[in-house]
Amino acid sequence: MLEEVVLTVDECEAIRLADFENLYQEQAAERMNVSRQTFGRIIESAHKKVAEALVRGKALKIEGGDFEMAPMRKFKCDDCQHDWELAYGTGRPKNCPSCKSANIHRAEDDRGYARDPGKGRGTCCRGIQQKQ
Repeated sequence: MLEEVVLTVDECEAIRLADFENLYQEQAAERMNVSRQTFGRIIESAHKKVAEALVRGKALKIEGGDFEMAPMRKFKCDDCQHDWELAYGTGRPKNCPSCKSANIHRAEDDRGYARDPGKGRGTCCRGIQQKQ
């Protein structure tokens, strides 16, 4: 049994935006609907926790907050530009329902993060949205 370091969903999202998407703190803060200073505190805490898990050989557990799955996911076909929605839990589609191409991806407007539901359609950590 490994000791655990708990990373909050906000910290996970901050790492995704800053380190994986390579956004500047100001841009990442805007995507999370927080101030740049708040984003700085979140990312600093996240980096410290990830470093502790790596250096001390601890398990990294992601949790925290009151979250629910968004009801639908959006997809787009790169070949015919058709877009459609599927409910979560139905699996990833293999082909476009319109032209049968396998050249599909998640729609751009189905990505990102929104802390406040009224401030845009955002998702975090594979479609999880925070409840108010």
